[in-house]
Amino acid sequence: MKVLGVSGSPIENSNTDRAVKTVLEATGMETEFFKLSELEIEPCRACLGCVDTNECVIGDDGNMLAEKAKQADGLVIGGYTPYSSIDARTKAFLERLYPLRHKHGFMSGKSGVAVVTCAIPEDCAGMPPACESGANSIFYYMMEEGMNFLGSVKIQGNIPCISCGYGDACEMAGLKMIFGPEASVDTVGVNTFETQAEAEKPPGNWVPGCGMPS
Repeated sequence: MKVLGVSGSPIENSNTDRAVKTVLEATGMETEFFKLSELEIEPCRACLGCVDTNECVIGDDGNMLAEKAKQADGLVIGGYTPYSSIDARTKAFLERLYPLRHKHGFMSGKSGVAVVTCAIPEDCAGMPPACESGANSIFYYMMEEGMNFLGSVKIQGNIPCISCGYGDACEMAGLKMIFGPEASVDTVGVNTFETQAEAEKPPGNWVPGCGMPS
């Protein structure tokens, strides 16, 4: 039994990376982790050149990851939510699993988990439900492929404005848009995955050391 984990976050050792690795460890199985920013993966070209071969015609690292997903018993897919939707790398990865669908449904029956990091708190009135949107993007992929979706891990991440150097002065800073007119880099602070007890709980009916339910 083997579980494949990927992270769409380009930040080194990011909250998303660490959360995906934590979920992988909780499976008690053999695991493999890939950071998408370290690979070359184009989005799907919608050419249908994969129908008869179940292999993408592009021939980049997306082919390698699709084969890894095909051979794995489960997936842990991690992404973050720029503009309140799943990031481009994670979306490209999902699209490049499309060749596995034709005539065989190679992903059907596998178990899967979504890991999503977002800067907007879930209870933030008047703002988009960023974490829910990102998690749904991954869930809908798994649903449409007939996978067994075990649940999602939602993490409170960090808005880029806290580290750009202009967060307190920039008129376009998302700090004030999300957290109010009095918000500052100091008052908002830095969020880490490890300090969020709810995020560290295994999703759904995933029991550490007991594998992935089928």
